[in-house]
Amino acid sequence: MEQQIYVEKLKLKFPGDAELLFRDLTFSVAPGEKVLLLGPSGCGKSTLLQVLSGLIPQSIEVPVKADKIATPASWGYVFQDPDSQFCMPYVDEELAFVLENLAVPREEMAARIDFALQQVGLELADNHIPIASLSGGMKQRLAIASVLLLDPEVLFLDEPSAMLDPEGTKAIWEVLQQVCRDKTVVIVEHKIDHVLALAERLVLFDASGRIIADGPNEAIFSAYKDEMKEQGIWFPGVWERQLEESPLQRGEAFLERQNPLLELRDFKGFRNGETKIEGTELAACPGEWVIIQGQNGAGKSTFLHAVMQFIKTSGRCELEGKPIKKVKKLAERVAFVFQNPEYQFVANTVYEEMAYSLRLDGKAELEIGRLVEEHLELFQLSGHRDKNPFQLSMGQKRRLSVAATIIQGQRLILLDEPTFGLDSKNTFALLGFLESYRKKGAAILMVTHDEVLARHYGTAFWTVAEGEIRDMTASVADAQAELCADLRLEGGLCG
Repeated sequence: MEQQIYVEKLKLKFPGDAELLFRDLTFSVAPGEKVLLLGPSGCGKSTLLQVLSGLIPQSIEVPVKADKIATPASWGYVFQDPDSQFCMPYVDEELAFVLENLAVPREEMAARIDFALQQVGLELADNHIPIASLSGGMKQRLAIASVLLLDPEVLFLDEPSAMLDPEGTKAIWEVLQQVCRDKTVVIVEHKIDHVLALAERLVLFDASGRIIADGPNEAIFSAYKDEMKEQGIWFPGVWERQLEESPLQRGEAFLERQNPLLELRDFKGFRNGETKIEGTELAACPGEWVIIQGQNGAGKSTFLHAVMQFIKTSGRCELEGKPIKKVKKLAERVAFVFQNPEYQFVANTVYEEMAYSLRLDGKAELEIGRLVEEHLELFQLSGHRDKNPFQLSMGQKRRLSVAATIIQGQRLILLDEPTFGLDSKNTFALLGFLESYRKKGAAILMVTHDEVLARHYGTAFWTVAEGEIRDMTASVADAQAELCADLRLEGGLCG
């Protein structure tokens, strides 16, 4: 029989932190409850999941003190970063590893693996493919499949749909709603639209990890919208409220159509000798904010990797009229932010991470200090300057990866899902900063699944399908004009 999960008077402190993360936190989850934890980035939501599961301190050594802690005997955990979950190099081997631990006979494994992949919508031509070859969203589906195979009594879900496209997000939460009917579920998630059909109780945290509200969905949303807005917590209608309070002032676009920053013709990117991405004719000009969309695994990240010359390419790819292959020190001219922020970290502290590229440029220490302090403040990282980047929350890591990359002031900025894992306050701050760069003549190429972000900030739209990238700006503009006309007729908001 399931037991209640709880902590009483929890105190926790990460090495190097000056302050406690939790101060006498008391929290419990009853058997069968579906609970959604909401709070700003870095407030301790993921850490609390790890304490409730027993990962902290049993597997992750963090000083913890509490009067009582009760953890479940049967549980599964979907991590925020799917790469941290995998034990094996291949998809089928990862799922077989789970089944082996459950003593499932070998002859039954193939059918169970097929069902698990089908359940989460991960369609593969061959299950024996390297996990490393999957997109972020596909990895996320695999991580969920591996946990569902365990059939645990309790599920801890840490942003399980953060990297999924809108279709995939909706599908995954429908699956979880079906399989979790008789389970206890504790969820951390910023994209809450589809989660609310599963979660029946909301718990709100402030930036210091203190519970400020706990109750049924409707009651919390009705009574605490101001507090949620102040804390940067996503809630239904937060985009509309933000745009009403701070309208997006586009004015005249800074477009130089005759002098594109990036120009591509008959461009192809290859992996292992195979064409993985191709585009016939594309151009990004100063002042453009290009939104790149497509389903998980379509080739969006691969396209950015090809532009950065991380993979072999052919065809024409020019940066301000010069073949990109001949551009020396490309990172000084083009900023690139990975989908996984940890791939970028090279220094031992947040401050040194920010200063790293500036030192490579040979800038004077006085100038380095000024720029780093400016960006630490802008990206709300001043209080973490001496931390190791790997000790930050996912949202803080994301902010650091963006800040450390664009600190050189490059005119072409490539971003791969830069807002996933961010609370609303930091999302709007980041977008505002990027918009200021755009107005000064930078070109932004952003891979994102956020439809609202795309609608309000995009000036051009490229779509990737089956490895082919196309400029669909005219089609998207027509569709948006039609949508906006309908919204205005209905009295809705349209940016």
